[in-house]
Amino acid sequence: MKILITNDDGIYAPGLWILAKELSKVAEVIVVAPDREQSAVGTAVSLRKPLIVQKITPLAPGTQAYSVEGTPADSVILALGKIVDKVDLVVSGINRGANLGEDVLISGTVGAALVGYLRGFPAIAVSTAEWDDVCLTNTGRFIAMLASKIHRSELGNNVFLNVNMPMLPVTEVKGVQITRLASKSHINTVEEGHDGKRTYYVLVRQAIEKEPEEKTDIWAINHGNISITPLNIFFGNRFSPAVLEGLCSGLLDELK
Repeated sequence: MKILITNDDGIYAPGLWILAKELSKVAEVIVVAPDREQSAVGTAVSLRKPLIVQKITPLAPGTQAYSVEGTPADSVILALGKIVDKVDLVVSGINRGANLGEDVLISGTVGAALVGYLRGFPAIAVSTAEWDDVCLTNTGRFIAMLASKIHRSELGNNVFLNVNMPMLPVTEVKGVQITRLASKSHINTVEEGHDGKRTYYVLVRQAIEKEPEEKTDIWAINHGNISITPLNIFFGNRFSPAVLEGLCSGLLDELK
């Protein structure tokens, strides 16, 4: 199995390399990621702009690594077009901060996975609000097990998953929930400031304080579960949540 890894937190983000370390235990890993932090850029692509790609010394043994002077989507497009001929899976993360509900519409983490999916490859976006080494390692281990089960399954390329881990020790995680996106989870607002010379504005995304609907991703996280949300823009080509239930069966017990 060969896996392409990217992110939107930048090539030296700890979550990227912990993920690479865990995935390298089950697959050949190629890391291609932005050379700097690129959060909230969605699927932005740098059209008609020269992009510099540099091979770097990997921070996980047995991996190859490249930095891209561009967006997460640029990184995936360049990787699949020029660096690696074919992969079995595209994984984006581990993102610093959850990507739940409407977050997926602007998330560079999810956007990078979407680019891989649109090019015919199974894809996973993975995020966690907790950012210590233990949580990141457990998240990486979970994704490695999930990647192996996807590779052995008969799902083919019709896989695009958004995975979020709760802020809990793994022994306290209640289960794995197959979820849907929560709706109306955020609102974009504008804050005004002044630097002494001129007025400026800052766009701020704020969570809406309301009880999420059952079986949504936010509901699952709030109740101590790992949330796995299948994302699929081809509405006539969806697979049953029951298939994912079987795919994820036993993963949490193995992780513990």
